[in-house]
Amino acid sequence: MRVAALLCALLLGCDTGIKPTATVAAADSADQVLFNMSHFVTDAGIQRAHVLADTAYFYSPAQTAELRNVHITFYDQRGAETSTLTSREGTYHWRSGDMEARGHVVVVRTDGATLRTEVIRYNQVRNQVSSDQTFVFDEPGRHIEGDGFTSDPDFKVVTATRPHGKAGGKFTLPNQ
Repeated sequence: MRVAALLCALLLGCDTGIKPTATVAAADSADQVLFNMSHFVTDAGIQRAHVLADTAYFYSPAQTAELRNVHITFYDQRGAETSTLTSREGTYHWRSGDMEARGHVVVVRTDGATLRTEVIRYNQVRNQVSSDQTFVFDEPGRHIEGDGFTSDPDFKVVTATRPHGKAGGKFTLPNQ
């Protein structure tokens, strides 16, 4: 009987108690949401990237932005276009400058070389792109497939994990 009376008092107390004047947002809600986002990344006054996204969710505490339907154009140190990246979504860590693209990622250099994978990451400190997912890289005279890779941002030196495919031209394996 006492439990029933206590439960009843608690339920009635909630009805007449002090109601909050504001609600606290969930920890994972965005601080800002931008639609049709266009952002220019510069270094010493030179354009290095142009980021477009259908939607961008900015999270201030984590200092990240979650992007949807991403299109990025990259530029070299002189401001000349070098490549474009498209993906379904991505994450940009604005404090570190690191990026990750996910979902049907396609990178196309201005010379036509193309990389396809499901995930690609850029580490600004190392100035390196990488993936732990299967990939296909094609350029004139070279076709590489593998289970992952690391590379410079221009894809001039690609190191594949468990590579398979065919290379154009001749190469020599080191003596053991």
